[in-house]
Amino acid sequence: MRPENLDTLTPEQYRARYEALQAKARARAAAPAPAASAPASLAGLYRSDSIPAGWYLAIRLKRFDVIRIHNPEGTPGAALFIWNADDTAERYNAGDTVKLQWTTVLGTGRVLFSDMGRVLASITADSGAGHDSIIGPNGPAQTAGRNGRDNLRLAAGKFGLTRRDVAAGISLFSKIGTDDEGRFHYAGPPPQGAMVELRAEQNLLLALSNTPHALSPQQAAGGPIDIEIGHAAPGPDDLCRHFTEEAVRGFENTDPGFTS
Repeated sequence: MRPENLDTLTPEQYRARYEALQAKARARAAAPAPAASAPASLAGLYRSDSIPAGWYLAIRLKRFDVIRIHNPEGTPGAALFIWNADDTAERYNAGDTVKLQWTTVLGTGRVLFSDMGRVLASITADSGAGHDSIIGPNGPAQTAGRNGRDNLRLAAGKFGLTRRDVAAGISLFSKIGTDDEGRFHYAGPPPQGAMVELRAEQNLLLALSNTPHALSPQQAAGGPIDIEIGHAAPGPDDLCRHFTEEAVRGFENTDPGFTS
């Protein structure tokens, strides 16, 4: 239960609240992953496209549009960044997405937070290939060829945005681990046929680059990334909207801006 007034808590009560939230998050992390939505649930398919190795797309999504992203050949990553289409000053916040949900494991049921405490998108289905929101896509330091950081900036330009509008994003299909000394390492390429599905919770601008993760030993994409876009509004028992207390608060901040 949420405290009636956080301003009245003592330091000891704040610590107890923090530890209780942490315990709940660890219990969720230890539980079996929730089942992915069936692909047939995507209705009103209105666009399909393929991003060749090394290229990108700049996409506009309306609220409750669903984008399904396929990795048919197991290419080592796909860089993603998102803005609120109605106010591009609001954008994806990697730190809050990880911190507010107490996990770096982004899969079915999790949401992507903006820098204003609102939900930009929900992960409605995921095959479990792993997505990294800490290190990010490759850049000029990793390859002399096309890279994720430059592609995201080029995609931003399609929306009239500039380099300063692109912050830390997500590398889809990029599983990252740590060694005993806390150093990050690439945990291997995703399986062929990996998939993740995102539902827009606001009107969005989305940049998607078919380029590898910065730690991938393969610094060139090996195959296409395919997308399908349709429309599917959430039901009253929607998993993402109730999966965590943090998500509930995020939607309480998001939904009042929309009449339907």
